[in-house]
Amino acid sequence: MAFLYIWIFLGLLVIGTPIVFVMLLAPGLTLILEDNLRFLNLLVQRLFAGMDSFPLMALPFFILAGELMTAGGVTSRIVKFAETFVAHRKAGLGQVSVSSSIMLAGGSGSAVADASALGGVMIPGMHQAGYTKSFSAAITAASAVLASIIPPSGLMILYAFIMNVSVAAMFAAAIIPGLIIGFGLMVVVAIVARFRTFPDPSARASWAETWEAGKSAFMPLLTPIILIGGIVGGIFTPTEGAAVAAFYALILGLFITREISLTQLVEVFSKAALKSAIILLLVGAAVSFASLVSLKGTPQLVSGFILNITSDPLMLFLLVVLFLLAIGTIMDAGPAILILAPILAPVLVGVGIHPIHFAVVMCVTLIIGLITPPLGLVLFVVSGISGERIERISWDLIPYFLFEVAVVVSLVLFPDLVMWLPRWLGYV
Repeated sequence: MAFLYIWIFLGLLVIGTPIVFVMLLAPGLTLILEDNLRFLNLLVQRLFAGMDSFPLMALPFFILAGELMTAGGVTSRIVKFAETFVAHRKAGLGQVSVSSSIMLAGGSGSAVADASALGGVMIPGMHQAGYTKSFSAAITAASAVLASIIPPSGLMILYAFIMNVSVAAMFAAAIIPGLIIGFGLMVVVAIVARFRTFPDPSARASWAETWEAGKSAFMPLLTPIILIGGIVGGIFTPTEGAAVAAFYALILGLFITREISLTQLVEVFSKAALKSAIILLLVGAAVSFASLVSLKGTPQLVSGFILNITSDPLMLFLLVVLFLLAIGTIMDAGPAILILAPILAPVLVGVGIHPIHFAVVMCVTLIIGLITPPLGLVLFVVSGISGERIERISWDLIPYFLFEVAVVVSLVLFPDLVMWLPRWLGYV
């Protein structure tokens, strides 16, 4: 009976029950079937306690900032600026897509939001320029994951909340891995371009064109500088920084780009409120589910099972990464973090892996799952925008996926890629 809740959990997933109800029903039904009704109140208490958190307020504000930036025309300005630097190269628009994602990542915090905003601009533009729909969608999807890695990252805020680690430390630790993936993807695009026929690149932009595009994009590009600088400098907390980012995005849309009208604000705030409500309910359900996981002693059981396979920390870490890559194909990153972090983190920390090191590697690994079939949300977004089949996009995604997996393995083998910056900043 120790794992009854797991069988109920899997059964509900198989019949297509939404994940939030799975995480509420699995522990509830387990307690009823085991006649432990006295613990039902605990599940309800943990549900509300999971949503009642000051650090978690950062998520709605970052979601609002992303919606405001999308509605405010920030995406098109950043894309135009990126074009002046790399559009003249072979597969130049592919390079533009990646470089635009690097710049946009500091504002949206969500891979799905980035894929939607950037994909709506880049995929039709690349197809019109002569690129295949599958390539356009694949490079957009591969680079969109940067929005959930380069700070601010909504998924890392979730992890920090669930596992009680520093948000600022996680943000600092994710910067170098995010930039490695970003600039590495540009190299992969250049290599792919040697073996495929792409349209002729555009003419190199003049300094005057670069200057004009830079002026247009300057204010939007200040978003990550204000946000990261304020958090690192101790001016505001990550939660307060999220509110600052949302307010700055509002000022941009209303007075700088002037692409948001007062009537549009109702729709923007409504979208942000709905997305926030969904995520907060999911978090509350996950905290409730985690209380039963802890009550059943599952982390200790999993720890014993894994340590029977190997006690070597490096091999253990790599096995967990392989497991997370498999999980990413069938479960969204958010629920996976909420469910698995309380189970896996104690095992890895117990064998000597730094909590921040594991946190970043786990988040990056599951974020890559957003571009893997059959359940990759980013994959569905770019498929919908491009009208191309997921199978065809997945085929073109292979070199970029393999590169991102190689980066994750490098993060495991070389911890300083993750830990150097937070140590230098004094967070760990």
